[in-house]
Amino acid sequence: MATRHWVIDPAHSDIHFKIKHLVISSVTGSFNVFSGRFVTPQHDNFDEAYFTINIDVYSIDTNNRDRDEHLKSPDFFNADEFPQIEFLSTEFKHIEGDKHTLRGDLTIKGITKEVTLDVLFGGEAKDGFGIQRAGFEVSGIINRNDFGVHAGDVTDAGGLVLGEDIKLHANLQFTNEVD
Repeated sequence: MATRHWVIDPAHSDIHFKIKHLVISSVTGSFNVFSGRFVTPQHDNFDEAYFTINIDVYSIDTNNRDRDEHLKSPDFFNADEFPQIEFLSTEFKHIEGDKHTLRGDLTIKGITKEVTLDVLFGGEAKDGFGIQRAGFEVSGIINRNDFGVHAGDVTDAGGLVLGEDIKLHANLQFTNEVD
């Protein structure tokens, strides 16, 4: 069987996150610059696909310029020293129907941890230009402290200003590269 090679279409994809603020509401944000690929050894399905995704930390956008600059600082992502977030998959496993799990190594601030994400396969279709596309909805939760993404801020009552769990959500559309 021939392999298939796919590349993220950034015009039809997005990567978002959500984190609790003062435990009373959530702040949402996105990364606007990212790239990725995947290869599948099967020509007729995505079993055993291998994914790589790179995210530009400087592209963080929470709809607040001051907050975005603070998130790029050494208090959080330290973008000057660690400008990329990287995900390298180790397993793409079919669960049932369109549900899959994606396990891999996530590297943030030079710290690599294994994470497992839920994936909903949206399907495949050819667009009006004859380009084969595949869509995936990816979600999961990571703990920011596992990656050293934290400032020591606490409220007057001693609680955390930010929650520890970061909810991740991505809609990723890939185009098939002609072999």
